[in-house]
Amino acid sequence: MTTRFALKALVLAVGLSAAMSSLAAKLTVVEVITSPPRTALLQKMLDEYKTQHPGTEIELISLPWGQAFEKLGTMLQSGQVPDVVEMPDTWQGLYASNNMLEDLEPRLKSWDATSQLTDKTLAMARAANGKATMVPYGFYLRALFWNKKLFQQAGLSEPPKTMEEFASDAQRISQLGNGISGYCMRGGVGGTNAWMMFMAAMNGSPEFFDKQGNSTLTQPGAIKGAQLLVDMYQKGGASKDSVNWGFNEIVSGFYSGKCAMLDQDPDALIAIKNSMAADDFAVAPMPVGPSGKAFPTIGYTGWSMFKQGKQKDLAWPLITFLSDKTNNLAWSKFVGTLPIYKGAEQDPFYQTPQFAGWFKELNDPNYVPLTMPTHLKGWGYFNSVIVKESSQETLLGENDTESMVKDWAKYLSKEQQAWLATQ
Repeated sequence: MTTRFALKALVLAVGLSAAMSSLAAKLTVVEVITSPPRTALLQKMLDEYKTQHPGTEIELISLPWGQAFEKLGTMLQSGQVPDVVEMPDTWQGLYASNNMLEDLEPRLKSWDATSQLTDKTLAMARAANGKATMVPYGFYLRALFWNKKLFQQAGLSEPPKTMEEFASDAQRISQLGNGISGYCMRGGVGGTNAWMMFMAAMNGSPEFFDKQGNSTLTQPGAIKGAQLLVDMYQKGGASKDSVNWGFNEIVSGFYSGKCAMLDQDPDALIAIKNSMAADDFAVAPMPVGPSGKAFPTIGYTGWSMFKQGKQKDLAWPLITFLSDKTNNLAWSKFVGTLPIYKGAEQDPFYQTPQFAGWFKELNDPNYVPLTMPTHLKGWGYFNSVIVKESSQETLLGENDTESMVKDWAKYLSKEQQAWLATQ
């Protein structure tokens, strides 16, 4: 009897093993932020996973970013549910609010690396609905690039710590003349982040809305933050040309020495490091407002599973492999994100003044990440059209700051209240 039971158990175990191998052979991974070098690195990591798990086959599907959202939606509608998907923060909220993403909390409890993740990593994993619906692989976090040479020429020895010092330093550096200005202002497309960060810092809160869905942008502190930027431009703290500057212009303005301070993410570091001596610049935390806190905008991306996925027990080990400390560091260094592990700043790659500001923001409670309300249907139009056009009018003196902000608040309140009505 014992022998027969053992034989049955063996047959069952072999059957389960074969079934698991069969399932493993069909794992699919969808990448949505694609470029040839990036895809090559991801493929190399997947090949390493396959080597460690003989019999496992992984299909990597790389979707061009411009059509990625629509193409992934088509895959899901047709029943082609990927096992692992690269999940940008702007999609996390949409999919999570529709209850489509797997709750990863039970799996995080049993993963031995969870305790090594930074608090902000876990907070972003849970940002959509309070439950972890992704394992972030890195952050795009705003911090303050500052030109040490220009500061020294202006008689300044350190970067500004407060918003008041920031405005004062910009004016002082602009007095150097020769076309030099203190701040690399992004007055063209993509300038929304700076307006929202400065308004939040002066208002002392990262909240965009109250419980009724009313925008907080008309609160007195928020208006002061917007006025600070308007005054900086109109009083010469930023170049007159910067009313039209986009990403390329502000980055090149910084590394060419036309402007001394730049708020940007780590991906700007690639071009700046190639054009400036390391000793000539550093990166500091964003200046704090009257509350003693700053609210640097944060973007992040990670790995998720859909609830509809049929192989989640096989997909999770792949996510943890891609997210382990060694792979995460290699990935972060390559794609220009900040890594997710405590103590990552001790890696020699990050042991430079160029990274100090970002790690302080990640580890200091006085720096609270500001996440944009990307769940709003009209956010894209607000971000790319409304802010650009109306802020340019105000900077050029064709409108006043309070009227501009009231228009923004009216638009966002309507969008938020419409969204609340669907919840």
